[in-house]
Amino acid sequence: MSIVEHIQELRSRLLKALAGILVGTIIGFTWYQLSFTLGPWRLPFGDWTFGPAHVMSLGEILKEPYCQLPPEQRFGGAETGECRLLATSPFEMFMLRLKVGALAGLVLSAPWWLYQIWAYITPGLVRKERRNTLIAVTAAALLFAAGAVLAYFVVAYGLEFLLQIGDNAQIAALTGGQYFNFILALILIFGVSFELPLFIIMLNVVGVLHYETMKDKRRLIILLLFIFAAFMTPGQDPVSMMVLALSLTVLMEVAIQFTRINDRRRDKQRPDWLDLDDDQSSGPIAASGGIGQLGGIDAPAPVSASGAVGGTAPVGRTAPVSGPGAVGAPSPVGTSPRPTTRPTRNSRPAPPAAPPAEVTPDLSTRSGSDFDDVL
Repeated sequence: MSIVEHIQELRSRLLKALAGILVGTIIGFTWYQLSFTLGPWRLPFGDWTFGPAHVMSLGEILKEPYCQLPPEQRFGGAETGECRLLATSPFEMFMLRLKVGALAGLVLSAPWWLYQIWAYITPGLVRKERRNTLIAVTAAALLFAAGAVLAYFVVAYGLEFLLQIGDNAQIAALTGGQYFNFILALILIFGVSFELPLFIIMLNVVGVLHYETMKDKRRLIILLLFIFAAFMTPGQDPVSMMVLALSLTVLMEVAIQFTRINDRRRDKQRPDWLDLDDDQSSGPIAASGGIGQLGGIDAPAPVSASGAVGGTAPVGRTAPVSGPGAVGAPSPVGTSPRPTTRPTRNSRPAPPAAPPAEVTPDLSTRSGSDFDDVL
């Protein structure tokens, strides 16, 4: 695919993902104040009957931890027993419903927009990378959901601790915006924090972080987790902080044990020669012969023929390549032909014979008459 086609594919995937989020937002906005009952219904084969099942509205689900507080800690709950939050502006309820509906739509449409991202990046991955990416995304979704569920059940205990401090001088009257911001922030922090052990595991899988680096730093890691929980919990209450810190400690220990098992498996599959030094990985090379020698590098192989071309030679001997008795000339009678070798790729041709030097006559030894003749 060209760059233009990649951009067009990305635009198409983004539009589809945004359309899915819009549909989820509409469902969340409607579900915020809609509750209904399902059933009872009966299976077509058998006598089992299910239901009725009451489906609470999204507002009731998010408000349930607040309603679990004692009536005296809710505004007006001691007299009427109702469980309602305050609204201090005309548009507060509408904006709160739109905000919660958008967040619910983002969660409800998560399988759709995650699929769009997956469909865009999959063609560029090999089979192993697709499998590892699918495992990582699934684990991340499960960890985020586990953190969100844990935060949902912790909210009631954290609110009870915060609202009973100074209750003899003040009356707790939470607005809808304050309460929903608190619970949504706590759910988001718990969900994102639960991704930290997965991040450690991914670093170990790619070979960046090893068990030997982490095994002696458990105390420091636990201390940092408690400091992180103390700063990140929105209410700074000890209940939420302790639950988040202890949960992250357990998950971090699971991640450390995974790195230990993965490093041990990796060491078993690693060849021994990769751990040797440079001077140990390769020993000295014993040369069997020099260049041009028998058995050496590019050693000329003798020609075991019954005779040379154009002449006769005994078995195991070869005719010379050049000079007297060369190719095309018979060997002299009574002399054994000189051995010859075939040229190799490293052999060089013999240099051409130098022409005979001219002999300069010594004029000093000549007679006088010769000098006179010359003159």
